[in-house]
Amino acid sequence: MDLKTSGKPASVEEKEVLDAILSKIDQPDPDRNGKILTDGHGIPSFNSGGHRDLLLPALHALQERIGWISHGALDYLSIQLGVPPAETYGVASFYSMFSLEQAPETVIHVCDDIACRAALNADPAEAMGQRFGSDSRVSDNTMWVRSPCLGRCEEGSAALIQHSGSAHRRVLMAPFDVDDLANQMRKPVLEWTNTDSVRIPQRETAPDTLRLLRRVGVVDPSSVDSYKVHGGYEALRRALEIGPENVIREVKDSKLMGRGGAAFPTGVKWESVARNTVRPHYFVCNADESEPGTFKDRVIMEQDPFSIVEGLTIAGYATGCEKGYVYIRGEYPLAEERLENAITAARTRGLLGKNILGRDFSFDIELRRGAGAYIAGEETALFNSIEGKRAEPRNKPPFPAQAGLFQKPTGINNVETLINILEILSVGGIAYAKIGTPDSSGTRLFCLSGSVSKPGLYEAPFGVKLGDLLEMAGGVASGKTLKAILLGGAAGSFVGPDQLDIPLSFEGVRTAGVTLGSGVVMVFDQDADMNQAILRIAQFFREESCGQCVPCRVGTVRQEELLTRLATNNMIGSRSDELELFGSIASVMRESSICGLGQTAANAVESALKLGLFQG
Repeated sequence: MDLKTSGKPASVEEKEVLDAILSKIDQPDPDRNGKILTDGHGIPSFNSGGHRDLLLPALHALQERIGWISHGALDYLSIQLGVPPAETYGVASFYSMFSLEQAPETVIHVCDDIACRAALNADPAEAMGQRFGSDSRVSDNTMWVRSPCLGRCEEGSAALIQHSGSAHRRVLMAPFDVDDLANQMRKPVLEWTNTDSVRIPQRETAPDTLRLLRRVGVVDPSSVDSYKVHGGYEALRRALEIGPENVIREVKDSKLMGRGGAAFPTGVKWESVARNTVRPHYFVCNADESEPGTFKDRVIMEQDPFSIVEGLTIAGYATGCEKGYVYIRGEYPLAEERLENAITAARTRGLLGKNILGRDFSFDIELRRGAGAYIAGEETALFNSIEGKRAEPRNKPPFPAQAGLFQKPTGINNVETLINILEILSVGGIAYAKIGTPDSSGTRLFCLSGSVSKPGLYEAPFGVKLGDLLEMAGGVASGKTLKAILLGGAAGSFVGPDQLDIPLSFEGVRTAGVTLGSGVVMVFDQDADMNQAILRIAQFFREESCGQCVPCRVGTVRQEELLTRLATNNMIGSRSDELELFGSIASVMRESSICGLGQTAANAVESALKLGLFQG
């Protein structure tokens, strides 16, 4: 291929960093029996996607070591991978955690999203501006920037520190305090520590009600033996005893619906992959939890990582997959560290790799880190990201079970869905289906944040009333009056104080015209600035739109502009004219956008306008 590059050379250090990643090119994939996969003509298959899938790991390596990504490094990478430079640049420029300009050694990302604002009734990043000014510079080698949700919503504030160089490090602090941050950064980089805490209020008040969370805060997340003592790997042994078809039967009997927001029947999805004769098969754990207000998957990854490895292994076994991937948020350093340890430990103990538990079943898992793109949580955008492309959604059909990752049959579930598999194989699919409601089986994880007395992660059977869940969390903080609750995150809907009797089940919220989404329950009290919160939601969608389709790319911009006009009383025509225009924008985005981002970008705003929460 004749590649047209910028002609700028890569430095010696950049080449060393990239060569370490590119050395993996000569390692073809094995199939489930340990044989080398071929393309049908006897030629070894390298990950069924050429070498381009190394692009994202290579960009991460550059960012970590060098602190930014130069044109010379991109050209060198393009030549080595055989990817056009324009496409390499397109991928590098897509993600917010990569810098294409020389940046300071340390970058501090301070959350200013809706959950932290609701908890404080203030801008959580304001203290940084007061201390260091709005020019984002802290010192010659340090800068700070505002960040969307960092997934520590239960703490009320958070900051992610990215430090580049030979001693590169990523650290997530929560709750965030300017003085604590300063103290942390005065220490040697290798002594910087991630916040390792977990809020499961039911652990103290009603531990017997926990199923999915029963090991969280109990097991040692670094020890496979500790996991086994508390029932770990019994579900995998059960799966190997009954065989793939019976595992899928149990999942179908359980009536398990996916917990990622779409609520698709998990057993049907698995069966579609298993029956596809095209090889190889892949299974992906979607751990790119980026919905503002959501932190349930992070808690599981940090505190019970072996459950995810086990659940994904069972999914691979049931669907005949040769390999699995965990795609994790780049903003979750502790979760990544513990999952990587769990994968390595499982492999060492014969629980991953060839002939798992002495059976004729081979399956392995690779961890892939995202780089700051909400849209990568959409399943086909996630596939593109792993493949080394921009994380832009694909048109459907074909669906993942027909042509997913590397255009091969692919199963995909999020973290919460996969750990439900362990419970299903423990109690049996029929018994599991009796938990919750007839149309919403099992328990659900709820992320309570904002102005609530006991924020944290809660587990309750489907059908629990919204008011009862709020009461479990101690009600509104400081005895204040409830103004509104956001269900489902930024892509969800606001409900008022008169809607606390909504049953939290798929059918219950559907009847109420709202959604469970990713399990967000964000509380706003009487002092909350709802205009500011709603404008922040609009800003979030405008920033996170991938720009691929016009309805979303333009619609999210027009939505934010319209809200700004309303808030500043600088309207075009009357308020009713503006609301009529908003209805048209929302309708076009909902009906014409390629993926769920554009289709749901107006949901929370629309519900807020109907409830009269947005003043202007």
